[in-house]
Amino acid sequence: MAKVYINIHSGPELKNKATLGLLVAVNAQKKGHDVRVFFAADGVHLMNCKEKGEIVGQGTGDVKEHLDHLKETNTKIYVSGMSAKARGYDENILKEYNAEFAMPDILIELSLEADSFLSF
Repeated sequence: MAKVYINIHSGPELKNKATLGLLVAVNAQKKGHDVRVFFAADGVHLMNCKEKGEIVGQGTGDVKEHLDHLKETNTKIYVSGMSAKARGYDENILKEYNAEFAMPDILIELSLEADSFLSF
């Protein structure tokens, strides 16, 4: 199967775009692809979603449900450490989804290794 890298930089104010990126990640994972998701810029706010129904796109699903699926399937999730820090988050944002902080070098590495690179 293919290596799929998804970069989500859109935050809750662009809920259709953000949820679409997560929907694509979930569907790629369900098809058996090796999926990696990287949250950067305002996309890091999505990692703070605590309740179903909090951020829902039009026809693209619920952020909490998508993140829960990615967690349950052990999909690797990275969060830009610089973006998180700039927006007032610390390592607590990582815990619920077993994510890890990453720097730009990881973003570059993921994009170069991927068969498909998608950005939302």
